Amino acid sequence: MKIKTTLRKNTRFSEEKILQILECFCSDFRADFTAKYLKINRKTINDWYMYIRNAIYWHQEEEKKQLFSGTVEVDESYFWPRRVRWKRWRWAGNKIKVFWILERWWKVYTEIVPNCEADTLLPIIRWKVTLEDTVVNSDGWTSYNALVDIGAMKHYRVHHSKNEFARGKQHINGMESFWSYAKGRMAKSNGIRKEYFLLHLKESEFRYNCMRTWTKMKKTLIKILRKFTKQLL
Repeated sequence: MKIKTTLRKNTRFSEEKILQILECFCSDFRADFTAKYLKINRKTINDWYMYIRNAIYWHQEEEKKQLFSGTVEVDESYFWPRRVRWKRWRWAGNKIKVFWILERWWKVYTEIVPNCEADTLLPIIRWKVTLEDTVVNSDGWTSYNALVDIGAMKHYRVHHSKNEFARGKQHINGMESFWSYAKGRMAKSNGIRKEYFLLHLKESEFRYNCMRTWTKMKKTLIKILRKFTKQLL
């Protein structure tokens, strides 16, 4: 029997049961643990987790319209696919390249990019950051050479290759913290299929931005599910 709820159309779960699933999701429980804990079929929990991740993706797509300012950190990193047996090289397949922008003490934005060249990264920074009011912190990657030329108020670098990680307030430690957090979360899943990588990346972005309070995450997720119910049919 289908039950009417504002959190998902055509579901047999009551709103109370959906809230229990949301609580487990917010606590970052794995799907297998949630299935045992709530005594629900594992495939059903997998479906719900994917439904929630899709809702988060649409929410983050709307959030990306907000500009960053003040002090920001930028960085690029690579995620490797799962190692494949019998392949000659250590890692099979292409690495996934991710570009990150962090507004210090506030939010992070992530984007999968085809490469980490200046022609790719600088337009993203110009689009996402109000450069004339912003201090940009980066590592020594050459793609950031023209940041001041395109309007950044100030641009500071830390050269990791020279064993330099901070000069007072000039660092990208916030970005490194998020990078470590995201990779650690994804490692818990024992491998993520490439087609779902973006959803997990945006989930990590959302969780990091809501990290200050678990209660805020749950309330925000309820609002998100109610807002995007029609898009998620």
